[in-house]
Amino acid sequence: MATKSGYGDALCARFKPEVDCVNLARGGRSSGSFRAEGLWNRVQELLSQSAASGISTYVLIQFGHNDQPGKPGRSTDLVTEFPVNMTRYVNEVKQWGGVPVLLTPLTRRSFRNGVLENNLKPWADAIEVVAQQTQTVLLPLNAESHAAVQAMGEAEADTLAVAPPPPPAAKVESGVAVDPNKIEPQGAAKSAFDRTHVGVKGAAFFANMVEGQLRRQIDVISRFLRAAGE
Repeated sequence: MATKSGYGDALCARFKPEVDCVNLARGGRSSGSFRAEGLWNRVQELLSQSAASGISTYVLIQFGHNDQPGKPGRSTDLVTEFPVNMTRYVNEVKQWGGVPVLLTPLTRRSFRNGVLENNLKPWADAIEVVAQQTQTVLLPLNAESHAAVQAMGEAEADTLAVAPPPPPAAKVESGVAVDPNKIEPQGAAKSAFDRTHVGVKGAAFFANMVEGQLRRQIDVISRFLRAAGE
């Protein structure tokens, strides 16, 4: 969702001018580190202000990518930590007068022998359980984005990245193949090719997907979204 590496700003652009759409996402944060760094405090501040003014506020919550193992300072345990974190986010939004909306994590775009991997599905499944237990609106972004990227194929999917794929010669350093998906500095907007973050084309593509899910899941939001083509 983060600015310059996700679809959040493109989604905000789909709302009419009378809507304040605030993108508070930060790259490289997990469901644990986002709170630990104090970033969640801004959500509480905004919800307190909108509640005092009688303004309806929806909070879209998507985590998973940085909760996966192998990311020091960010990883969370899928069984004992991640669901607890997600449930706490939902409960606090409700407590502060907002409406939480859970999203399953956007698919990565790594293919193997023509088949798109989905190593985020366990996190998507965990979010679905939290949504059921807390009776929270759920946008199944993981499933829809995975199906869409599988259908378009690897070559087209690579055009959704921040930068074009490097030439074959650039993929090897010291005789060892470089996996661009593992080059993921915390908090930095992506400037090189990978199959996780998105550029302008990818942001527009997935923002449209989330917009469609919002229209289907939350009727009242449709009146605040721009018409197609605007």
